[in-house]
Amino acid sequence: MHQLKDVISRIIDFLSIPLFTVGSISLTLWTLVYLALLFLLLYFITTRLIRLTVYNLLAKSKIEIGVRIAIGSIIKYFVLTVGLIVILQTAGINLSSMTILFGALGVGIGFGLQNITNNFVSGLIILFERPIKVGDRIEVGGIAGNVVNVSMRATTIITNDNISIIVPNSEFISSTVINWSHTDRNVRFNFTVSVSYKEDPEKIKNLLLEVASQNPGVQQYPAPDVLFTEYGDSALVFNLRVWTSSYIDKPGVLKSQLYYEIFKAFKKTGVEIPFPQRDIHIKEMPAANA
Repeated sequence: MHQLKDVISRIIDFLSIPLFTVGSISLTLWTLVYLALLFLLLYFITTRLIRLTVYNLLAKSKIEIGVRIAIGSIIKYFVLTVGLIVILQTAGINLSSMTILFGALGVGIGFGLQNITNNFVSGLIILFERPIKVGDRIEVGGIAGNVVNVSMRATTIITNDNISIIVPNSEFISSTVINWSHTDRNVRFNFTVSVSYKEDPEKIKNLLLEVASQNPGVQQYPAPDVLFTEYGDSALVFNLRVWTSSYIDKPGVLKSQLYYEIFKAFKKTGVEIPFPQRDIHIKEMPAANA
């Protein structure tokens, strides 16, 4: 029994040896173990709290999942901040005596993490305002793709080539974003078609509408239409306008399908497809007087 007490006493003495000093505060091995255990407990409790809030309580409301995640993130960081302060106080660390140290450290971190903070705040704005959401087809900074994930720091976009592109959230706040499916996935595409001046515009209109109506990717409501846009240098120019929801992420495929069928229809009906041409008039200069 005496030996057990002696071992326990030695362990306590070993854990009480100061490792380093910060200001007037001496940190021992026991203090670090105590802090580590409480930090792990705090993180576990916070994670459980977020799951309870986001996926149980708020799931019963009409709040969108993105807003619920944003609320959960705010609660998470608030609880972690308050819990960290309480843990440090219970460990005997007086935060008031470390104000100057934390202030200098905060300034340095502020400069170094400025972009991260900007992206974090932008992520909160995105999750609350919902300018983009998972499943949207967007274009930003010359990148086009489908949104597959919106996190607090960045948004993941999958392109048509199945390439994942990680875009910082600040790009969506400071740049112009094209959202093809912000309200719904119905979009209208415009395809230019040119024919010879010999052709009848009404005939061309009917042919184009017939081709568009036979494509399964083109919606019948709103119905496709054709505009006679201009008298070009070498051709009559028409604009075929079609609505689709299934080709929102691959307009080039729909364009190719329609152009294939338009070419077949023109060839079958004898419609002449023009090519650039110019009339050159050569004037003969009078001969110089001898």
